[in-house]
Amino acid sequence: MRIALVQQRATASKAANVAAGLDALAAAANNGAQLICFAELAFEPFYPQRPAGPDFANLAEPIPGQVTEAFQAKAAELGVVVVLNLFERDGDRTFDSSPVIDADGTLLGCTRMIHITEYPCFHEQGYYTPGDTGAPVYDTAIGRLGVAICYDRHFPEYMRALAVGGAEVVVVPQAGAVGEWPDGLYEAEMQVAAFQNGYFTALCNRVGQEECLTFGGESFVCAPSGMVVAKAPAGEDAILYADIDLQTVERSHARKLFLKHRRPELYATWI
Repeated sequence: MRIALVQQRATASKAANVAAGLDALAAAANNGAQLICFAELAFEPFYPQRPAGPDFANLAEPIPGQVTEAFQAKAAELGVVVVLNLFERDGDRTFDSSPVIDADGTLLGCTRMIHITEYPCFHEQGYYTPGDTGAPVYDTAIGRLGVAICYDRHFPEYMRALAVGGAEVVVVPQAGAVGEWPDGLYEAEMQVAAFQNGYFTALCNRVGQEECLTFGGESFVCAPSGMVVAKAPAGEDAILYADIDLQTVERSHARKLFLKHRRPELYATWI
């Protein structure tokens, strides 16, 4: 199976960003990708760079809505599975959300970011309600798929929950800035998660200079062995392709050993 991670910079025009995303989707499908993923808030500025104003909720959109419907139609036309990331509005609440679209255009569901951070240029607690969808795993045309949105990837409990749910691939839409963490940490963290849980991790990062952050790109894919098998360039718009074999999931150390030897009846007393 071929994965494509689309790292594209966001301009001030959401319509233009969505159009570029649809073009990238078509290009990736024409290059054989069966799963196509986008970065965090891929089609708009990264709003949490500044604290939320009184009308911040007007920036958000419903799911399903105009953007998801456009990608649903294109996914059905091309026969590909798509993972987006949008600023979702649901009544009076707003979320950092990833709709998952199957290859027939069906909206399978929406993962909402659970853990919400707060520090300079990442004023996310003013924008996002903590997610209430748990850690869903979706049965798609290409396999069993989970999503860990940006900050959620730091929580081993969440990453393990996706494995317990049977995920074969975990997509990570991210907004990671240059210099935010020590060199190599993104890769190391996802390598360990892939190895300990026996799935592929596919981290799709933002790219480009914005108001107070420069997003780094360097999207990458890790195998269940913990090895990085593909990596995109830094600071450039790109589509990263990775050819993966899902049969390696069941052959992984985690699926043969670690998950079978868990003792969850003890853990609740520790954490």
